[in-house]
Amino acid sequence: MLATFGRILILTALGLAAAGAITGYTAGRTGSPQGARITKWLAGLFAACLVGANALMVYALLVRDFTVGYVDQVGSHEVPDYIAVVSLWSSLEGSILFWGAILGGYVLVFLATTARKHEYRDLMPFTLATILVVGAFFAFMLAGPANPFLTIATPKEFHVGPNPLLQNHVLMIIHPPMLYFGYVGMTIPFAMGVAALLRGRLGAGWMKPMRLWMLFPWGTLTLGIVLGGWWAYEVLGWGGYWAWDPVENASFLPWLTATGFLHAAMLMERRGLLKAWTLVLLLSTFCLTILGTFMTRSGVFNSVHSFTQSPIGPLFFFFLAVVMVFCVLLFGFRMHLLGEDGEFKSALSRDAMFVVNNLLFVAFTFTVLIGTTFPLIREAIIGDKITVGEPYFNAMTVPIGVAIVFLMGIGPALPWGRASREEAMRILVLPLGAGLGLTVLGAAIGARDFWTLITLLAAGFAATVSLRDMLVPVGALRRRKGLALGAALATAFQRGRRRYGGQIVHLGVALMAVSIAVSSSYRTTDEAVVNKGESMTIGDYTLTFVGTTRIEEEHRDAVGATMAIRRGTEDLGTLEPRMNRYRGQARPIGTPAVLSLPHEDLYLSAMQIDDRGAFVGLRVYVNPMVYWIWIATGVMILGCLISAWPARRVRHA
Repeated sequence: MLATFGRILILTALGLAAAGAITGYTAGRTGSPQGARITKWLAGLFAACLVGANALMVYALLVRDFTVGYVDQVGSHEVPDYIAVVSLWSSLEGSILFWGAILGGYVLVFLATTARKHEYRDLMPFTLATILVVGAFFAFMLAGPANPFLTIATPKEFHVGPNPLLQNHVLMIIHPPMLYFGYVGMTIPFAMGVAALLRGRLGAGWMKPMRLWMLFPWGTLTLGIVLGGWWAYEVLGWGGYWAWDPVENASFLPWLTATGFLHAAMLMERRGLLKAWTLVLLLSTFCLTILGTFMTRSGVFNSVHSFTQSPIGPLFFFFLAVVMVFCVLLFGFRMHLLGEDGEFKSALSRDAMFVVNNLLFVAFTFTVLIGTTFPLIREAIIGDKITVGEPYFNAMTVPIGVAIVFLMGIGPALPWGRASREEAMRILVLPLGAGLGLTVLGAAIGARDFWTLITLLAAGFAATVSLRDMLVPVGALRRRKGLALGAALATAFQRGRRRYGGQIVHLGVALMAVSIAVSSSYRTTDEAVVNKGESMTIGDYTLTFVGTTRIEEEHRDAVGATMAIRRGTEDLGTLEPRMNRYRGQARPIGTPAVLSLPHEDLYLSAMQIDDRGAFVGLRVYVNPMVYWIWIATGVMILGCLISAWPARRVRHA
């Protein structure tokens, strides 16, 4: 019965999306107010159907209704309820269903906010129609090749639950949804960009909501990417957090172009520059989200992050090709209607630095895209299998990344329009001195790697610019109005909320750049087999094997190796790396143990734990500054929220 209801909701959503796309494009072309109203209603009903279908599937997973095809595939009586809910996005059909729910949620919020505003009424039908075309494709997938609501007449006798890697850490409750919120959310600004091209109008008034609608998915994608790195760090046992895996790159690519779009949109909104370029970045970002979904869910790329092998790859590839051709043709035929750009007045200006920074983001994107897809293209053409790994990506992207961080400081430091050489030198000398000071400090405490030292220079420079940009208005208010420090800070923040949010993001980026550079260049590792009661040393740490513990949980059994940790004469307690064996799974899955200190992590990964507790085989890492990567992410998300937070409306009597 649940399967039947689910199929009805999916088919209804498909019909509503198709009808809404037709009425939306027709209303946009004819200017029909009635057609626009009908499109809004159809969009709302479409969203309700997809959200309802997901609620139905969650209920089926919780009650273990194995007559529903997807529940029979990933459900189990052995797993706790929270794992049952997580199973929704653990495999192909459920992940696409979850995609639809998030799209439905975005549509409902869009209808309740932006779509009802009178000043956007001529752009709204085209926007909703484009969203519904995307929705129709995913509803078609759910109705056909990725149907989660198949009826199973004879369920399996034994159900093992979702992939064990998805049961092994709490981050799998948060990481995939954040990525989906990022991926799916970029449909909204994409549709707004398509509407601007179809209408032939891209003014600052439309760019502002478009940029705001990009900020939230950009923030959630940022969080999702870093949470994925944290999950890999906490689960996979290799001591790292980023390996340039194809599926990691799939999420990173749209993040790069979305970041470029946010900067270009600011330049276009402020100076009337780069209208066409801004839309290119916007359209490319959506295309890269579809490419990322293809890479993750087609089974074409082998990756620990790709949990499905499926036959839907050709359909996704076809949809991607259609979207790309549509974007190219639309842009080519409508670009001339957007109006002329403003003029650059000087290379020594914030305007010019924004452009150079955008070019670097595009160069970064192409570098990662080529390294990710070249092995697949070569295999398809020649038949040879090759791997493009970390050496290529590090050699190609590190210089670009450092340049982006450096320009992140130069751009905000310079004024809009034009700056004389003397003014530029006066503005930049203090941040440059701070960057050099940080570099000297890094060298004094042992940093010798060239790119680490350059990163310290660039990050110190950029962070100083951000701090100065935040503090200068406060000082001006105190001098001009005699305000106390707290009042001046509150006033400056209220007046320049978007600027403060952006600079907080930049501070987070600078901190993350330093943390990544140091943690990747100065990691220490060692391996040993430690007998019970004996010890091994690494750096300042002494690790003593105390014994083993056995744990029985609802969905797994585990054995842990208890290691007593000392640093010099200081007792740091115990760590317990584990080997987990899940019901129905032959091979155990390790869970490393991490002791996070402000300056470094002690990371223990068990390669083998003797059944009698006589010995443990350990791989141990000392990773400097990894802790600060997670803190830097929080700083970036805080800045994003501040930038996106709605301004308080002033009521006039």
